[in-house]
Amino acid sequence: MDAVCAALGDRLAEKIAARESLIGIIGLGYVGLPLAAAVAGSGFRILGFDVAEDKVENFNQGLSNIGSVSSETLTEMVRRKRFQATADFLRLDEPDIILICVPTPLNAHREPDLSYIVSSAGAISRRLRPGQLVVLESTTYPGTTEEVMRPILEESGLQSGRDFFLAFSPEREDPGNPQYKTSGIPKVVGADSEQALRLACAFYDGFVPRVIPVSTAATAEAVKLMENIFRSVNIALVNELKHVYDRMGINIWEVIEAAKTKPFGFMPFYPGPGLGGHCIPIDPFYLTWKA
Repeated sequence: MDAVCAALGDRLAEKIAARESLIGIIGLGYVGLPLAAAVAGSGFRILGFDVAEDKVENFNQGLSNIGSVSSETLTEMVRRKRFQATADFLRLDEPDIILICVPTPLNAHREPDLSYIVSSAGAISRRLRPGQLVVLESTTYPGTTEEVMRPILEESGLQSGRDFFLAFSPEREDPGNPQYKTSGIPKVVGADSEQALRLACAFYDGFVPRVIPVSTAATAEAVKLMENIFRSVNIALVNELKHVYDRMGINIWEVIEAAKTKPFGFMPFYPGPGLGGHCIPIDPFYLTWKA
């Protein structure tokens, strides 16, 4: 690590500790807006970016369209000047830390569609300045941060680990579940350099109960896929067992209630309408495509 890089990192670390950093969040949906509320609640200022100008206008008036962030909460964030939304991506040079919370769907061939990540990285690259920390939070396959994000960002002429810092920390939102809010969920963090990891951990440590650093960004990307694929497989399994036990005249609910008394080696899953949501049906395809 050269002296310039060390100085950039030290300066950002000081701003994080003093809550002087401006935090940019790209994508103000069911991940980005709750994240903004959690970060603002810990004392940081937020500059949120979204391509939907009508949403931006509503957010700046304190009107929320996300159930986990009330309009009252958003209004207070705006009133205290902790939150501002914009559709002007030329302002990406203003934040000290940029968090990317954009969709990662599948294309028509059930292959990963990284167009939103690529577009966000390109917009950042055009305004990237020395000392910024860029963190991808979108669920994706292992290797995206270093193989897709990093080359695009370095088209700016700046180099990751020398001029700016790059990390990955997967979002862990559970939309519609009021028991778990962003500020109460531990964060896994991986990065492409030791200093980027230290800075990202210092930032997240300011508003979540626990930060779990891992060795690489790819490891952190794999963590999120494992979490969701685990749920996918077990939801499918318990639904299949429901059909099997029905034919045998056995009550699946009674079986689960008894089975979950085992203090190790079992986690209860319950029959339901099947796989759904933004991530669980999609994430296995991200892993198999990369593998």
